[in-house]
Amino acid sequence: MNSLDAMRIYVRVAELASFTQAADSLHLPKANVSGAVKQLETELGTRLLHRTTRSVQMTQDGLLFYERCKDVLSDMNELQSMFQQDDAQLHGRLRIDLPIGIARNILLPKLPEFLQQHPHLEIELSSTDRRVDVIREGFDCVIRIGQLDDSHLIARPLGLLPQVNLASPRYLELMGEPKNLTDLEQHFLIHYASNLSNSIQQKQRGFEYWDKTQIHFLPMHGKLTVNNSDAYQAACLAGFGIIQAPLIGAQHLIQEGKLVEILSSYRAPALAVSLLYADRRHIAKRTQKFMEWAATCLQAYLE
Repeated sequence: MNSLDAMRIYVRVAELASFTQAADSLHLPKANVSGAVKQLETELGTRLLHRTTRSVQMTQDGLLFYERCKDVLSDMNELQSMFQQDDAQLHGRLRIDLPIGIARNILLPKLPEFLQQHPHLEIELSSTDRRVDVIREGFDCVIRIGQLDDSHLIARPLGLLPQVNLASPRYLELMGEPKNLTDLEQHFLIHYASNLSNSIQQKQRGFEYWDKTQIHFLPMHGKLTVNNSDAYQAACLAGFGIIQAPLIGAQHLIQEGKLVEILSSYRAPALAVSLLYADRRHIAKRTQKFMEWAATCLQAYLE
């Protein structure tokens, strides 16, 4: 049995956690399925599965091998169908990382349409404020907001994301609405630091604004520092103070009257939005299609 066939069998056993069920689904004798897994374990020199009379579970090495098998098999399916014109035949797994606001407000609501067009794709979507390691963690592509620092990745600029200054009606009723920068001396800023060990540096930066020629920072008092965008918005809704955030994630709250834009003449500069992917000679067609779709979805929200 060749290695690819053995890998396909192993993936099915791992997913079903059963040699018997895997054999039934593949229409193969159970002895062939067991033999394929033993062949792989011999070739790799490690145990892939823990076998008991009641269950089959992947070892740590087995889990790592399972993840790589899925990628290899996906790539082989794509190679075999690379000259087909029907995009619906795209196969494989897409591993994507998106900022929380873009995932929740734009791409996830539209994702069913994308998967309807490409029903054989499987998507693993990470959504976090942490900057993932694209290559080490095996991501096909990521969308990033703000300054880029991954020189080993290919970046495709998508546009600029406007930022707004926001406060809750509850906060403004208590503190009054600031009309100019001098008024901010009597107000509180909710501080954001993705890494709380750097929170002092973030607090020193304070309120950021763009005067059409350069960026300025105005130090402000604040009672609360958070480390993710959901908590940042929730703190503003709760009345802890002012935030400076992308319009994309707050537009519906402004329309509903839950947040109010203030100091519109003193917005922070718009943030660059980019698609990033590994510098490889061949980019899988499924990755290309996703990036094209994501760029189209975001177009209406970017400057």
